[in-house]
Amino acid sequence: MAEESLAYPVSHHDQWDCILSLNPQRVLENNTVCLEVTLSYQGHDISNEHFLYTYDHTKDPRIREAIREALSPPPPPPDPLTTNNSILPFKVPPLPEGSYEVTVTVTRPGGNQGDQEGLPFPPAGITRSASFNVAPRQVQAAVTLQRSGTFPTNDQALWVAIRNRTSALDFTRYQKFIDDLFCKNKEWDIDQLGRLVAYLPNIRGSHAEQHLSINGPYAYAVLKLATQVFLTLECGVVIRHRDRGGHTLFHLEDETIRLNDSSVSFHDLKHSLEQYLVPFDHHPQVLPYLDRIVQALVGLDPERRKEVLPYCYGILQHRLTCPSLLELIWSYWHEEGMLMQTMNAIAFRFQNRRSAPHDPLVELELDPLRPLNNLIWGLIQDEHNRLTVSRRVYEYDHHYGLQLIGKAVPSLASADSRSKFIEAFHNLLYRTAIFYQEDANTTVIADAFPLLNAHKEVHLLLAEGAHNQFGDLPWTARAEMLSMQWILARPEMREFLRGRYMVPYQESWMGAVDSMKKLQGWTDTTVTHFHELAVTGERILLSIRYGDWVDIENTQEQARNWARYWKPEIQRYMHGYQAVTGVDLMADITDSRDAAQRFLQPSRLLQRRLSARQAPRSLPAARVAGALPSAVPGYTESPMPRHGRLLRHGEDY
Repeated sequence: MAEESLAYPVSHHDQWDCILSLNPQRVLENNTVCLEVTLSYQGHDISNEHFLYTYDHTKDPRIREAIREALSPPPPPPDPLTTNNSILPFKVPPLPEGSYEVTVTVTRPGGNQGDQEGLPFPPAGITRSASFNVAPRQVQAAVTLQRSGTFPTNDQALWVAIRNRTSALDFTRYQKFIDDLFCKNKEWDIDQLGRLVAYLPNIRGSHAEQHLSINGPYAYAVLKLATQVFLTLECGVVIRHRDRGGHTLFHLEDETIRLNDSSVSFHDLKHSLEQYLVPFDHHPQVLPYLDRIVQALVGLDPERRKEVLPYCYGILQHRLTCPSLLELIWSYWHEEGMLMQTMNAIAFRFQNRRSAPHDPLVELELDPLRPLNNLIWGLIQDEHNRLTVSRRVYEYDHHYGLQLIGKAVPSLASADSRSKFIEAFHNLLYRTAIFYQEDANTTVIADAFPLLNAHKEVHLLLAEGAHNQFGDLPWTARAEMLSMQWILARPEMREFLRGRYMVPYQESWMGAVDSMKKLQGWTDTTVTHFHELAVTGERILLSIRYGDWVDIENTQEQARNWARYWKPEIQRYMHGYQAVTGVDLMADITDSRDAAQRFLQPSRLLQRRLSARQAPRSLPAARVAGALPSAVPGYTESPMPRHGRLLRHGEDY
């Protein structure tokens, strides 16, 4: 509301004041503007009933006419612009855009005659002005449709935690952890490493010089131990009641986009996670899914709920309250991407063993002055302590019904295989793709109930495979593969395998794997796609494994929120799967052959693509028919595939 006052020249009446107010200040045509006059004497308001008010406008006669109409109830007063009302509403006529001024002159009939309070009023009256703005009438009608809204659910905070912890296990952070641990401070304090010296008798150092050297196979043993420490620090979720700050892996902008909530904060997500967890016997809160399991296991024996050592009868509380957010599918896709095969081929050649008459690694020579020489020596010496390909293959089959193909892969005689997992998981991804199409169409409301049912099926299959080696083998496989990635990312390895420097690899070890695949003739699919399958597949399955999807009270809002939150991971997984196997999980199934293709083992699809790539190139039809001589300028004999490459896919070396 704009208020404007003008001083009047009558000095002996300067204790009077008058204010003309217009409300609203900015109007459109045909809107109503209310004029209000307020009188005061020495700062005190005076009753306006004994005064006359004359309104006028000199810039535009249409406003004057509008005021006249507002003051002309029948019978009309002698002067249509004068009234004894201090409040006057009038309708704004059609006017151009601009500012318009209205004036009012306040007078008292008879001058000061009849003044009951003895307050001298200016004989000429008081004149005040005020302005209002007329805005142009612009009609801009924009009709937009938006996708259906969602209601937040508490399990969304669990997904944020899963994405945070899987990011914490990224190779780049692991590489930085190892460098900070061993390389930032070259001069170690021997007193602080006394236990390490006692554990590794081949460590030699001088207390005077404070230098440390590790000889023999123990360099790899220390790397292996440091990898276990890294996993212990990063793989679980702990809710701290004191905010220590430094949330380097938590990007609030990403979460606001995924959750479609610009007001979300870190403390909101922590509170939602605490609300999602359920209390367990006065212990730290646990996931609803794990609480169901424990109630079935030890519900009749409350004394067995306390934390125990592995030698006692009870439950391991740390696996209940802080489960390791690791998924074995991460190791499976990296193994299909030839990570283990690359490291084993290098170790095979490091022992001066030839793999073929024309060994592509014949030039591998690592001098003993470089650290990598000693690390690979320790890796080979520790072979009896590492997981064999047989153990990994059996566990892939037990978890997901996934298999490997290769000479080193045994003929499986599985006791318990998840043969329906591939079908259930790919069906979930297909239904999610349909949901995305419907959700993008703002004229319909996408149905999320098929997703909810598909979640329950995959969740049950994952739970069936979470037995025996579930708690330890994924952990051990992750530790071994992380250490191998670190070795492949060493500068000495890049000097030998080189690779293509212009390829933007996500992690520094990938170039070595792609170079090895080209040397050995394994596959021409970059390891980047396999790595994305590993990372995104782990996040997707963790969100299904540890979610309480079997609760009969679940609503489709949980499935709807899940699909929208994990959309980047799901679409990347489906794209990576098509790039690796050639199967589009988003395509509609038109006949039984399409279904069989979609539910086929990924290793079979990889073998089929490798076989097609290694098939002999067809010669021109004229030569095949004998119309051309055997030696045709410009044509050469088609190269034959390398012997045994197809059968060696998936093997260790």
